[in-house]
Amino acid sequence: MRGVIRKAGKVRRWLPLKEQWWVKFDLLRTLVRRDLEARYKGSVLGNLWPLLNQLSQLLIYTYVFSIVLKVKLSLKGLPADNNIAFGLWLFAGLLPWIAFTGGLTQSAGSVVGQPNLVKKVVFPLTLLPLVPVFSTFIESALGLAALIVLVAISSGTLNATLALLPLVWLTQLLLTAGLGYLAAGLTVFLRDIPQTLGVILNLWFYLTPIVYPASVIPEHLRYWVFWLNPLAVIAQVYRDLVLVGSVEHGLEWAVTFGVSGVVFGVGLWCYQKLRPAFADVL
Repeated sequence: MRGVIRKAGKVRRWLPLKEQWWVKFDLLRTLVRRDLEARYKGSVLGNLWPLLNQLSQLLIYTYVFSIVLKVKLSLKGLPADNNIAFGLWLFAGLLPWIAFTGGLTQSAGSVVGQPNLVKKVVFPLTLLPLVPVFSTFIESALGLAALIVLVAISSGTLNATLALLPLVWLTQLLLTAGLGYLAAGLTVFLRDIPQTLGVILNLWFYLTPIVYPASVIPEHLRYWVFWLNPLAVIAQVYRDLVLVGSVEHGLEWAVTFGVSGVVFGVGLWCYQKLRPAFADVL
């Protein structure tokens, strides 16, 4: 994970931004690295724990939905009605969901958990909710790398559409960060927000075709699922790019990208409006 963070620091040469933005970027990079190191400090396996947690969820859901409930699906280039194919399909949908929920729930407590930083006038508070968003995203990158390797072994090829993954990552990060800003700002004043998020995300998970294929949703409802649920689109685009090798939901993806940009802008605006009162409340 340190290598990923170091490579992120090399983008400076390609992006002509003001020096103050690069200072904030370097600070964010340092905070993310420290957050990742602190999470598993002293553990034997260290940063392998996120991958193990992802694989454990994969095994549980694969057993329940593929073996017990016998959910079947067919993917181009992968064995039909096969537990391995189902596992790969499931893993591709779980990865963005795990990164999204982990980043959002941890962002909710990012401000109230750092009262000392909040009371420092010179500290850029806009970075606090971004730290868990990027930390969980980097952790999910381990699972994504494992998924790509497994797909290459199973199908004997790598899809050229993998080159489009940075675009879906941007969509995912904008949505997560925007909601994270909103949750972090509101939690300062309403401490029930993290618990409320837990309930909402549990419902949201089963309303999103991640552990079951979208084809089982009644056709008159399937349209609304993909147009009103951005995580359904993001998960499906992950599967399109990694497993299928084509963009099957391009229009929905474009709309979701626009919605994610709006969510990010609204979330950041609300956060900045609430920020002057943080120090007084904490």
